[in-house]
Amino acid sequence: MKSKFISIIIPVLNEQGSIEPLYKKLKSVLDRVKHEIIFVDDGSTDNTPDIISKLKNKDKNVRSIISRRNFGKSAALAAGLKNSTGEVIITMDGDLQDDPSDISKFLEKINKGYDLIVGWKPRKYRWYNLKIIPSKIFNILTRLLTGLKLHDFDCPFKAFKRTVIGGLDIYGELHRYIPVLVHQKGFKIGEVKIKNLSRVYGKSKFGYSRIMKGFLDLITVFFLTRFVKRPLHFFGSVGLTLLFLGLILGMYLIIKRLIFGILIVKEAFILLAILSIILGVQFISIGLIGEMLANLNHGEKDEDVFREK
Repeated sequence: MKSKFISIIIPVLNEQGSIEPLYKKLKSVLDRVKHEIIFVDDGSTDNTPDIISKLKNKDKNVRSIISRRNFGKSAALAAGLKNSTGEVIITMDGDLQDDPSDISKFLEKINKGYDLIVGWKPRKYRWYNLKIIPSKIFNILTRLLTGLKLHDFDCPFKAFKRTVIGGLDIYGELHRYIPVLVHQKGFKIGEVKIKNLSRVYGKSKFGYSRIMKGFLDLITVFFLTRFVKRPLHFFGSVGLTLLFLGLILGMYLIIKRLIFGILIVKEAFILLAILSIILGVQFISIGLIGEMLANLNHGEKDEDVFREK
């Protein structure tokens, strides 16, 4: 089988100690394969850009994308994907925790017909490890909300077919949920077990602010995958529930007044009934406006899903 042209995309931030060792490992693995290595520097303040520039000058297969400041991993990945030219695109971190020798496992799966392959690293659970616990929670919630069964949605080591990245729009912290966004478009997704290496150089970029951002982005992904095409299904359901509740309460209060002669002006339920009806109408209105906005883009986002074979 003819080997495919491969793009390796590596977002980096202050990884001056890891760049050259990673490059040497990659070259030993990709020696007989047509490839390009794209380093995307996301605003490093150390010597990372200079090291990448030296590698680029001595190897025509090395490319670099340099950002003026730190825009985040999603932006770096998006820039790398946009500028890649390979038939197969592999993304990995630049901290030496992803082993280039595992690339063959990804390519083997891609050759079997998968569109996206996600790596997963077996990790021993430690109750005191505050980095692993949020990751496990995110993975469990994502599996429950999306129905996609993967061990680790956030693993940076992935392999894509070129057809996958056409309509892929990642921003904020949505790089964590790339498999979900790809799954929504009907592509075939698989996973491979890979090595879990320890960091040798530099510092981890993990921060606890990512926990809150991760939860918010999970909600974003849930809405994007479930209701982006039919917003009325969500807002209308909530609106009808509130409207129905308000009407039931209103009927209850009217019956109390007409049959039992009980004064309802001072009833707390009357405020709840009025509020429920108003909110119900507003939610339904928001859903209808969302439907009109979605209708404006009808068909534009589906052209990469339906294609002649």
